Amino acid sequence: MKGTSGRLLELLGLLQARVEWTAPELAARLGVTDRTVRNDVTRLRELGYPVDGVRGRAGHYRLGAGAKLPPLLLDDEEAVAVAVGLRTLTGVSGFEESGSRALTKLEHVLPDRLRRRVTALRDATEAGPVNTDSNVEDPEVDAGVLAEIADAIRDHRGLRAFFGDGADDERERIEIEPYRLVAWQRRWFVVGRSPATGEWAPYRVDWLTLRLPGGRGFTPAPLPGDLTELVVREVARTGWSVHARLVIDAPAEEVLSRINPAVGVVESRPDGRSVLVTGGDSLEIVAVWIGMLGLDFTVESPAALVDRLRVLAQRYAGAVVGSAG
Repeated sequence: MKGTSGRLLELLGLLQARVEWTAPELAARLGVTDRTVRNDVTRLRELGYPVDGVRGRAGHYRLGAGAKLPPLLLDDEEAVAVAVGLRTLTGVSGFEESGSRALTKLEHVLPDRLRRRVTALRDATEAGPVNTDSNVEDPEVDAGVLAEIADAIRDHRGLRAFFGDGADDERERIEIEPYRLVAWQRRWFVVGRSPATGEWAPYRVDWLTLRLPGGRGFTPAPLPGDLTELVVREVARTGWSVHARLVIDAPAEEVLSRINPAVGVVESRPDGRSVLVTGGDSLEIVAVWIGMLGLDFTVESPAALVDRLRVLAQRYAGAVVGSAG
């Protein structure tokens, strides 16, 4: 049988792993009686951990909110999963430092066998190429700004901000009712509603400078339509550094079958062809991606994309001539 201290730690870990437990369930997991569970819960409370209890046939225990942070107890699989997740997070713009600090703290308290497992997994793993990567650096996003936006969403509090990627005097003053944060295409967006016009739109977080005090409280309005469709359509129109409008020599159904819906918006044309509105972080990225579509196309805009395609065409043609020789 486990000692009292070890059993208390295991009980605390169980309470952290699930919202509610009945006394018989805890007793079965710990291999003790219901009475021992009740005594151990009393000991945890004496140590300052807020364990709430509900009596009766539907009675249960749950870990409540308190002023004291309990030790985070993870089993082997959970510890490895968190460590791997933190290693991934350190590559996300805006979270490199905080993710690295959290990972260092976790690795310091891992048992040697788990630390060796995490190290082995790290050393044996390589990150494959990401099909939405680009030759443009990811924008820096302040984790504190994301947290402030998340708080506003939770509290139904409006946001006031300067918005845009230009100089301060060129940026737009906006006020929005924030609905959801969306991480997409290596960017963070907050989807919100303008209280003045009622219009919904996604806003790039790295283009936002929050103003204090924030906006007024609001009653959330239902989002019209689909959240993903809204983000895709608006980002395709305004969110990229380069926007392109292409006429594709194929019906919309054929184009849609070849692309991820996240890369743009496809519209049908009366002549059986279709229009693809898409974009990217640079002309090079858009030009290369269009070639991967595998369909004939004509560029409607921008004109600079035509020039970039000519450069690529000459480069590819030169590679073919060189290999033939």
